[in-house]
Amino acid sequence: MTTQHFDVLIVGAGLSGIGAAHHLQTRCPKHSYAILEGRASIGGTWDLFRYPGVRSDSDMYTLGYSFRPWEQPRAIADGPSILKYVQDAAYEGGIDRHIRFGHQVRSASWSTSDARWTIEAEIGEAKAPVKISCNFLFMCSGYYSYEAGYTPDFSGIENFSGRVVHPQKWTDDIDYAGKRVVVIGSGATAVTLLPELAKIAAHVTLLQRSPTYVVARPSVDGMANWLGRNISLKLAYTVTRWKRVLLGIYFFRLSRQKPEKVKRLLLGGVRMALGPDYDVKKHFTPHYNPWEQRLCLVPDGDFFHAINSGKASVVTDHIEAFTETGIALKSGEHLDADLVITATGLNLQVLGGLKLTVDGQAVDLAKTLNYKSLMFSGVPNLASSFGYTNASWTLKCDLTCEYVCRLLNYMKKRGITHCTPRNIDASITPEPWVDFSSSYFQRSMHLFPKQGSRAPWRLYQNYPRDIMLLRYGKVNDGVLEFSRLG
Repeated sequence: MTTQHFDVLIVGAGLSGIGAAHHLQTRCPKHSYAILEGRASIGGTWDLFRYPGVRSDSDMYTLGYSFRPWEQPRAIADGPSILKYVQDAAYEGGIDRHIRFGHQVRSASWSTSDARWTIEAEIGEAKAPVKISCNFLFMCSGYYSYEAGYTPDFSGIENFSGRVVHPQKWTDDIDYAGKRVVVIGSGATAVTLLPELAKIAAHVTLLQRSPTYVVARPSVDGMANWLGRNISLKLAYTVTRWKRVLLGIYFFRLSRQKPEKVKRLLLGGVRMALGPDYDVKKHFTPHYNPWEQRLCLVPDGDFFHAINSGKASVVTDHIEAFTETGIALKSGEHLDADLVITATGLNLQVLGGLKLTVDGQAVDLAKTLNYKSLMFSGVPNLASSFGYTNASWTLKCDLTCEYVCRLLNYMKKRGITHCTPRNIDASITPEPWVDFSSSYFQRSMHLFPKQGSRAPWRLYQNYPRDIMLLRYGKVNDGVLEFSRLG
């Protein structure tokens, strides 16, 4: 079997992978590359998720690419609009011509003697094996499994006469018009589904074990649109992007430093939206402080409007068991349902479930330290694009791509064939990769690499600080070990 070779292989043709390809073409034009995409289309998350009302919970001035201004009037965009944005970025740059669809990457093996990775993938439904090699492997495969979302083992679910579906597996034949719908969950997907389903369902009930902080924001940024009409689009986009970044940083820090003040502010907004008689304490007051988990964004208050209309409601309780006609709760209440949607989270995974070996030895990523939040101790010539948990995904991914290009150019100029992060500081102590209490994170943290107690091993979740580290920091920082063949 002939193995084709590239300087760089990018895994994933979603938001991160297309961004990585643009940066690579622009900053490293002499490097050959290909994108391996397991599915048959561009877009990743934004092509996979098809549930009603699917949208971003981040504004497009920060979720959009640094190099491609968002031109639509709505800052909080729907899924199809985001998908088109990613597709257009791929088509306009000719990136689509580098994508190999239907290539499901299964394993990657590093050989120090050859200074290259050999990637094994399966092509199409027949799962035909193929090997492709590269000098540098850039993983842009997201952070969760595309195979299935997370659904708890609900007692008696086999007795339910209606349909049960996870939003990740939504199909066009799911009928909810005139139906009684129960949405299980309290995160971004649940609060997105409720107002959209309520438009034509008989009634929608959001069933949650515990509340989440929910905040309403306008879907349109009036200042951004005014700037777009009066100055250059690129400048308007940059100004708005930084405005959003700085406001986000301010609010996150305020949440950490004065959580009670922020809690009062958030709950006050809910009371204003739902009225003084609504039980905000029971249904919208979490047991944790703001930004210990992501806030749920409600564009234009649509979630609250659906509740006020009587077409939707929130129930905070625990599930006892499914019945033939719905869900029995531990309080004794019964929710009648024709359709149950389990918006109960994702199954997180590291590097798309890739099996890694270095010189014949299997790599357990859970035992590595995450270098600058993009490389792994002891693993050569491999980077991963992963976004922020407290801000927009793409802000961090853009910086990661810039750094990878700086690293590649540094190595090429000096004839360096491989680089490996090495921790030689015994005082660095491992810590959990992310300080986030969301259950879908906590279920999988034992699989993820650790962060260290200090830079460059620490994950700061701070965009300006990451700019200094990744865009301007020294490439040869004494932690990266550089080598040449021979």
